[in-house]
Amino acid sequence: MNNIQEDKSIADLNFAEGAVLLIDKPLTWTSFDVVGKLRNTLKPLKLKVGHAGTLDPLATGLLIVCTGKMTKQIDGFQAEDKEYTGTITLGATTPTYDLESEIDQTFETQHITEEMIQQTAADFLGEQDQFPPAHSAIKIGGERVYEKARRGEEVELKARRINITAFDIEKIEMPLVYLRIRCTKGTYIRSIANDFGKRLQSGSHLSSLRRTKSGDFDVQDAWDLTTLINQIKETKEQSLLK
Repeated sequence: MNNIQEDKSIADLNFAEGAVLLIDKPLTWTSFDVVGKLRNTLKPLKLKVGHAGTLDPLATGLLIVCTGKMTKQIDGFQAEDKEYTGTITLGATTPTYDLESEIDQTFETQHITEEMIQQTAADFLGEQDQFPPAHSAIKIGGERVYEKARRGEEVELKARRINITAFDIEKIEMPLVYLRIRCTKGTYIRSIANDFGKRLQSGSHLSSLRRTKSGDFDVQDAWDLTTLINQIKETKEQSLLK
């Protein structure tokens, strides 16, 4: 076995030399929470530990975590296309474009048909400029912009060039729209959810999100975080951690 996770055993992984772990990030955890938990669990090893692509606290799914020398590969992993599943709730918006904040406006949805929803999804395909949410982890002047937004400060963000290569509507149960999206690095699904409602002459927000793929990695191969932590602890007790 090489140092990229291939099965549900960590016995042959050398964390100090460098390992790649696929984690199914739990709901409400930040990506930094996961990295911190793993770093603490791997003590007394003094390791670099980092993740390849932030997931919001209310998102679940695939988080790639690298240790040791494999942290040098993080930029490459981050550059890969991502796939997500989730739900958009039509008829209401929130300041954060998701459920991290309360609904601030409601809108009519009676005029929205299934055909309109399918066509709107198709219209998102291809290269385009996207403005990140004001409540995001992007830094301006060394400070996260969500901190500025929480203080009520105006935040001017530059548009980013993204490419949406797949946007499938899997089910419609008004006001919920179930989706699957494949897109390039740096795409904010929250922004897509917010823009989706605007294009339907309504409003909307992201009500659930799960990252299912990143490059060739699949969440089906990922560790449950608690299971992984317990296996690392057992390995430490057996003095096999390296």
